[in-house]
This record gives sequence, C-alpha cells and structure tokens, in this order.
Amino acid sequence: MIARYPTRQIMVSSVAVGGDAPISVQSMTYSSTRDVAATVAQINRLHFAGADMVRVSCPDIEDAYALKAIREQTSLPLIADIHFNHKIALEAAKYVDCIRINPGNIGDASKIRAVVQACQERAIPIRIGVNAGSLEKHIEAKYGATSHAMVESALYHIKLLEDLGFTSMKVSLKASDVERTVAAYRELRPLVDYPFHLGVTEAGTIHHATIKSAIGLGALLLDGIGDTMRVSITGELEEEIRIGRDILKDAGVAKEGVNIISCPTCARLEADLVSAVAIVEERTRHIKTPLDISVMGCVVNAIGEAKHADVAIAYGKGKGLIMRKGEVVANLDEADLVERFLAEVEDAAKTKAQES
Repeated sequence: MIARYPTRQIMVSSVAVGGDAPISVQSMTYSSTRDVAATVAQINRLHFAGADMVRVSCPDIEDAYALKAIREQTSLPLIADIHFNHKIALEAAKYVDCIRINPGNIGDASKIRAVVQACQERAIPIRIGVNAGSLEKHIEAKYGATSHAMVESALYHIKLLEDLGFTSMKVSLKASDVERTVAAYRELRPLVDYPFHLGVTEAGTIHHATIKSAIGLGALLLDGIGDTMRVSITGELEEEIRIGRDILKDAGVAKEGVNIISCPTCARLEADLVSAVAIVEERTRHIKTPLDISVMGCVVNAIGEAKHADVAIAYGKGKGLIMRKGEVVANLDEADLVERFLAEVEDAAKTKAQES
C-alpha cells in the first residue's frame, strides 16, 4: 500500500477526509440548484453510483434557499459551491455539510468572519478551492497563471481562515492542464497538513477527462498525495464516480473491486475474447471484494497470468481452462467457459470476504 502524506482529519457529515480515512470520491450536479426535483434526482443517481459526497453550485441566493428542500430529500453529504457573495454562504451553511469558497473573494474581513462563524457554529468545514483560471489579481500580476501562483493563492486563503482561528478546511488547486495541477499540489503538500481535494478542472468530455484525470490524479496518488477527489467530466455523473473509483484501484490506493487482466488483441487469439471480456466486465461490476481475474485469449501468456490470478480463463482453440490460484478447476468447451468462470468469480469473492 502506498504511504500517504500525513494530514489532519476533518468531517464532512459522516465522511472522514484526511488522516487515515479512505480516499473519498465525489461529484457535482449540473442542474440549476433551485430546481429541487432535478437536483435531487441527480444526487440520487450519484448516491446509487457510490459517491461519498456531492457538490451543488449556488450562484444566487435562490439556489441557497433551495438547499433546505434538497437536504430533506437526501442523506448524501452536501457541499455548497459559492463565489463572492457571503450572504449566499450564510444561507447555505444552514443546510449543507461543507462550504466551498475562496475567503478572499467573499469580501472584507467582517464578511469572512461571518462565514467562518456560521461554519464554526454548525461544525462544518470549508474547502478552499483555488482555480488557475480565477486567481487573485495581485497574485497573478506577480507570478502569472502558474502553479506557483496557485500555491500562493492557497496560502493566502489559508492564512485568512487561520487568522480567525479556523482550521477545519481542505484545499484544492485545480488547473485545466495536468502539468500545472500536479506541480501545484506537489509544491503545497509539504507546506501544510490540511487534507487535499484532487481534481483536474475543465477536463472536457469523457475521453479527454479520463486521460487527464488518470495521469494527473494517478501521479499524485502514487506520490501519496490526496484525501478526496473528483473526476470532472462534461455532462456526466455516474461515470465520474466509476472512473474515480477505477483510478484509485488501478493506482493501488484502494483495494476494492475486480481487477480484470486481459490480453491485447492480436492474431494469436483463439477465441472471441472481446465479447467474453465485455460480459465479464459488466457482470462483475457489482463486486466490491478485491479480486484479480484474468481472461486471456491464447496459450502464450494465459497460463502465466492464470497462476497469479484469483480466477482465470486460459483460452485454447475451441476450449479453455478455468483456474483458481493457479489450479485447474475445469476444462470446458468455449461456449461454456464464461458462465462457469463467472460462477467461480462470485464464489471466490464470497470466500475472500468471509476470510477477511
């Protein structure tokens, strides 16, 4: 397991962020928050997809007023995303579990103090959300829109809260490109012990966002950096959660779910591997027990991979072996392999869960 940077722990409702807590995965609704029915429907979709928390945007006071009705219809921890208007933050704080602001954008010291007091009274944390596209003018004038400028912005906002005795916070430093994002998190990490929210912002459609997030978040996770995260995809909800979970799993940070090992397609294939893997992926998606399963299409690497997998198919010509922990448990015709394999996977997951 990768050693994570030690951070203080905060609570977003019942979800621990930082310290030794699991890295949580979150998303954000894109409906107008004042449209309560649409927003609750999206929150419910995210809840069933496995989100640990959800953020809703409150650009106007009417959106903040809607949070009361939304809160009554969901148990998922809610984060209100607010810019500039401290009155919106004060209203939102009555109903949510975390406020996302940049304190310096809220107004003068009295307005920042009012927001801090509202959060302290309700024991809710604040997320400082630095974005390379909206840096403070005095910082951007000095450093440009660089990763160092993002760090300076974060330190500026952190100090505003610390000077008011507030330390229940998490920090994000997001840019639309991977390089600045990763550089900013790496620079700030040794300077503070607050938990980090990871993300590459404005990452684009599912194809580009998946690549950017896998590179950027994966690099940081392998460095031991990160306490909660969002994969930002234009117009997606459930996919943000699924891809986020997969990044955690494939980075070796989270030991949950099925890791499918399948060979790259080539002329050596002796079976319809593409269809088999698609079926296996779909029908094992619900499994939470960590398992390595292998679906290999020819004899070159199949047996070698099967020796190290919890359950494996080693295809031959028209037939194949099913193996558990390197031991052959069945030798079947190709048409019968996938169903038997899936039964063995379910049994292996049940057995492993009972043993743990």
